[in-house]
This record gives sequence, C-alpha cells and structure tokens, in this order.
Amino acid sequence: MMQIQAKLPPDLLDYSQHMPSFIWNLCIAITALIIGLILKFVTSRLLRIYANKQNDYSFFRSFITHLSTPVTYFIPLVVLKAMMPLMRMYKTYYALLDRVTSILLIIVFAILLIRAIRVLEDYVYHFYDLNKSDNLKERKIRTQLKFLRKLLVAIIVFVTIALVLLSFESFRKLGAGLLTGVGIGGIIIGFAAQNSLGNLLAGMQLAFTQPIRIDDVLVVEGEWGRVEDITLTYVVLRIWDQRRLILPINYFITKPFQNWTRISADIIGSVFLYMDYTIPLAPLRAEFDRLMLNTKLCDGKVKALQVTDAKERTMEIRMLVSARNSSDAFDLRCYVRENMITFIQQNYPGSLPKIRTDINDKFPQAIPESAITPL
Repeated sequence: MMQIQAKLPPDLLDYSQHMPSFIWNLCIAITALIIGLILKFVTSRLLRIYANKQNDYSFFRSFITHLSTPVTYFIPLVVLKAMMPLMRMYKTYYALLDRVTSILLIIVFAILLIRAIRVLEDYVYHFYDLNKSDNLKERKIRTQLKFLRKLLVAIIVFVTIALVLLSFESFRKLGAGLLTGVGIGGIIIGFAAQNSLGNLLAGMQLAFTQPIRIDDVLVVEGEWGRVEDITLTYVVLRIWDQRRLILPINYFITKPFQNWTRISADIIGSVFLYMDYTIPLAPLRAEFDRLMLNTKLCDGKVKALQVTDAKERTMEIRMLVSARNSSDAFDLRCYVRENMITFIQQNYPGSLPKIRTDINDKFPQAIPESAITPL
C-alpha cells in the first residue's frame, strides 16, 4: 500500500480522503462569484439611492453610469483571487489559474481606472459649463482636462500591456535580451517616430500654454470655425457649414492663425455702405442708434457711424458694432446692413449711388422747323 501511495502525485496525497477536487473547486468558484455579485448589487443599490435624491448633477449617478460594468467583473474576480488558496489542484494548474485571474484583474482594473477618469471629467464639466456667454475659464479648464485624460488613458493602456506581458516568463527573458540593443533601437525608433513624438510634445505644450482651447473661434487656412476636439496628435476644427478641418497639432505651434476668442469672446464687427454725397448723415445716425437699442445682439460697448472715405462718386460710411461673441456679431452685422438699406430705400432713394452724365455737348442743337423741307 505504501508503494502505491508513493507513485501518486505529491499534490494529491493530502486530498485523497476528501471530496473530489473538481466539485470542491467548482463550489469555491461559484461561491466567490455569488459573493462578488452580492457585494456589487448592494453597492449599486446604495449609490442609486443617493443618486435619485438629486435632481441635477449627481456624482453617484455618474459613478453608476461609467463604473457599473467594470465593477461587475472586478469585485467577483477579487473575491475569487482571495479564495483561490482554498482550492485543491495540481500546482501546475493552480499556477495557470492564478496567472489567468491576475491578468484578468489587471485588465479590469485598467478599465476601471479609465472609467474613473470619465467620472472625474463629468464632475469638472458640471462646474465649468461651456454654455455661459463668457466661458473663457471653462474652455481653458476643459482643454487641459481633455488632453490630460487622453494622455492618462494612453499611459494606463501602455502600463497594462506591459504588466500583462511581464507576467509571462518567456517575455521577461526576451525583454532582458532586448535591453542590450535598446540604445540602437532607441535611436532608430526616434528617427522613425519623430513626427509622432513632435505632435505629442506639441500637444503637451498646447494644453498648458493654450494658444487654442476647446470651443475657440479660429480662422485657419482661410476657414472660419470652432475647435471641436483636441487629441494627442491632431485638432478638429468644425467649420461654420458643418465641415471638419483636421490639422496636425504642431500646426498651431509653427504656423500663424487667427484666434478670435483668445482673451475674451466679445468682438467688434463692421458694416460698410457706399452712398451718394447727397445723403444726410444725421438721420442715418438716428436710425442706427434706434436699431442698436432694439436688438439684444449688441452688447452696447461699441457703436459708431462714421464717414471713413470719400471716393470719386460715393462716400464710404462705416458702422462699428460690438457683440458678446462672433456668432452674435455676424447676425448683428446682417441686421444692421439689412435695416439701414431698407431705411435709405424708403426715405432717401435719390441718395443711392448713381452715375452722372452731362449730355448737353454730345448732341447738336435742335433744327428749326422752317429749315425742314416737306416731302
């Protein structure tokens, strides 16, 4: 009998008198999953109770929205990892199961961290609302946060992949072998990826020096639009007609462009009219002032009507108006232009631009009737 026992695998000698290992291990795994799901259910219910008590933004509601799915897998895996020492199996199988569980925990934890960044982003977005008329501070915070979020996500993904690969012994040995050539490899990679690295460094510079921000109004390559998104490598500009202009992020470090909202969103617009010299200016100024008082588009900071040039046949009349943002300024300019033209048409149609011609010297004097011989 002793000879038979000696031939048995040493890992099973302690369990030969107990229940079958497979059933025992299955019971432990099922118990761990049930405990994990119960803990997740209780946690979710408590968070939902607090979330339903708030009508507007709720940190708990955001937590449930972004973290509910990864937590569903994370808590059972943690409980299973804690209860694994109670399982009965060969050391080889135990090591394999332990490695698989550890890798799954690393991946789920990484997803949990990425989703947690989303929760933080929702919290900041609630307090820094872009819908304000003067949203300079909000755009500054959002630009930095958006870039930092993408950078942190990239770092988390990179570290997660590294930890998963390092859990395999073969990859550790491969990594040790590659370290001898890291100097030459680093030089080669540096030359190959210099554009990408340049864009990444430009993105970091853009996030903190902020020549542009999210929702800034820019004129780039002759196009007017708003900054819709800033990634680690490129910027998306939403053109006024809903087209998208995609530019590499280092474009905004190396080339000139117009930023209409760099310091504040308010802007001055101009309207030009070309009228005959017979137009009276006092009624025009009175009508212009009336139009400014009857619109909410004008912020009242700047409003002026002046003759800025005198040409050969017309005089140039410029009207300056100011608005809270570029969109209001465009609508205000159209409003002033349309109403001033209507006013002139109705009250001073003779003062519209005209061309004068003297025809007295171009035709001979009329022939007297006595000089005409009847046929």
